[in-house]
Amino acid sequence: MRQVMRPFVTVAAAALPLLTGSAAAHAASPEAAVEPSEGAPACVEVGPGWRHTVVTNHCSSTYTLTVAYSDGRDVPCRVAHPGDRLTFPGYGTRGDQVLGAVLCSEALSAGTV
Repeated sequence: MRQVMRPFVTVAAAALPLLTGSAAAHAASPEAAVEPSEGAPACVEVGPGWRHTVVTNHCSSTYTLTVAYSDGRDVPCRVAHPGDRLTFPGYGTRGDQVLGAVLCSEALSAGTV
């Protein structure tokens, strides 16, 4: 499943800033002051659900990531240390889809996240 999702996540990660505009321009908090850059590595597992999406970092490295949605929803980036399980919003009941986890690159200085 991860190998099938990877191309879709990569395309979604590239298109997300174009569809939603700059994440920094819409930032409501320091966590939201980052922009998605590329799909997360295969060792980051995404478990989408209608209510919650669980992202688990099975990697040996720490990543800052968010989840990409088909409706272009802007969700703040979060830090995932090795072994962390993070909960993001689910896809809901209106036909939205979780495209996958996306790495974030800092849009502001390193002290903001």
